[in-house]
Amino acid sequence: MKLRGIVIICGNYGSGKTETAVNLAAASKMNGVDVKIADLDLVNPYFRTREARVFLEDMGIEVVLPDKKYMYADLPILAPAVAGMIQQPSELTILDAGGDDAGVTVLAALEDHLSKKEVHMLQVINPFRPFTEDVKGCIKIKEEIENSSKIKITGLVSNANLIDETIPEHIYKGYDFLKDVSKTTGLKIEFITASSHLIPQLEMNRFTCPVLEINRKLVPPWKRV
Repeated sequence: MKLRGIVIICGNYGSGKTETAVNLAAASKMNGVDVKIADLDLVNPYFRTREARVFLEDMGIEVVLPDKKYMYADLPILAPAVAGMIQQPSELTILDAGGDDAGVTVLAALEDHLSKKEVHMLQVINPFRPFTEDVKGCIKIKEEIENSSKIKITGLVSNANLIDETIPEHIYKGYDFLKDVSKTTGLKIEFITASSHLIPQLEMNRFTCPVLEINRKLVPPWKRV
């Protein structure tokens, strides 16, 4: 993947955008890219970049989080360091935005900073989740996110999965579905994702875009020991 500059990862609730953001950061760092990532998800209490902080920092990735005293609060608190990160971005600066239109509202507060930079905002789509099982639903989510964030989505990502039940056919179906969304919206497919254990089973020549290998770093509370 050749994504560089400021990349905002957004999507509807349950799309897997945070897992995508974390793995994009890790994969880019392993390929020699200087990476920073900011957790702007102030809505979802279970899957947040901050849960993977140690893993990312051990890789040498700078992670910007809310102040410690607000670490697990569901409040619209934006770390001043985020503005600084945007003003002086690294080779790849990833902003993990909240889900749905409510979650990306915080981006509007950064409008002045972001308007002066080249920004890529990618919509992560899982066609096996509610509200994005058809093209119309994906476009509706897209428009809601754009209206709330005041930023236009520039690219698409397929994160087709049924968690532990995912098989190669789900990846293929998600990719074909995203091609329909791409054709309707005119947006480029930046990449698709696939869990690491599925990669050896995939026919890679079926894809004309990069495939991001997903190694799960985020675990919901009900699966924690």
